[in-house]
Amino acid sequence: MTTYLIRRILQASLTLLVISFILFGLISATPGGFMTVYAEKSDMSPEDLARIRAKLGLDDPVPVRYAKWLSNLLQGDWGKSLTSKRPVLEEIGSRLPNTLLLMSLMLICTLLVAIPLGIFSAIKQYSWFDHFFTTLAFAGQSLPVFWFGLLLIIIFAVLLKGPDGRPLLPGAGMYTLGEPFSLWDRIRHLILPVTMLTFVSSAEYMRYLRSAMLDVIHEDYIRTARAKGLREWKVIFKHALRNAIIPLVTLVGLDLPSLFGGALFTETIFAWPGIGRLYFTAALKNDYPLVMATLMIYSTLIVLSTLLVDVIYATLDPRIRLS
Repeated sequence: MTTYLIRRILQASLTLLVISFILFGLISATPGGFMTVYAEKSDMSPEDLARIRAKLGLDDPVPVRYAKWLSNLLQGDWGKSLTSKRPVLEEIGSRLPNTLLLMSLMLICTLLVAIPLGIFSAIKQYSWFDHFFTTLAFAGQSLPVFWFGLLLIIIFAVLLKGPDGRPLLPGAGMYTLGEPFSLWDRIRHLILPVTMLTFVSSAEYMRYLRSAMLDVIHEDYIRTARAKGLREWKVIFKHALRNAIIPLVTLVGLDLPSLFGGALFTETIFAWPGIGRLYFTAALKNDYPLVMATLMIYSTLIVLSTLLVDVIYATLDPRIRLS
């Protein structure tokens, strides 16, 4: 196990190194590059631009710049945002709690919806219940996310009104500007983005669990459990679900990095001040240090989550260590 773990850690480290080099190369090759933010300012003279280029080290070859950037990165210096002039880690840290709140609620709601629907769709295979929710699952995976979000805003924030004449649900932001803190106000702002993300994510999770349950409930040990006289709910939840949920756990583990990365379309559509919207705004303003830091953190989390899933699998099935 130790040899397998060391080999996977080395592979993950090499993967991250290659990803960082590719990302740095792509951003360096972007037209305008780092100087786009400064070149758009009318009060910048050619001498000022040349001085900034020298200060940022942009006259050095790409490999030299990459080596300096990687060295600073490993020392905890992620650079400063070109637009706000604040350290990149401060910018990300100020938005991270908002993203964690939104994505954590989404994940909880998704599991609460997808697991029961996946179980009962498998138990009631080919029934009206199965056909109805399977159709919804296909719709959830097929609908464009931005279109569904705009549809929710049009219905609940524009067309439908509350008793006071205001929109039934707010369609943007995480709280009402100019009003004191209110827990109910925060919950109302969460309803639409969480609903949108839950509908899309639970569709995928439900289909995975339904397929896994259909494979499991016809196994011999399930028939044996029924033959022993166990109650049906105990057969399903204690024997079938414990084995069928393993693929879902893998899927959830691989989706955990999204708790940091947020949902770009959702946060942009609903003006949610999270990491996804921060990345989108930084990309529009050519704030490359912020874009690079966000991509690197997200890539690191993806690699680490994959490594964690591999280690768990190797612990459960020793044969994987030899592959």
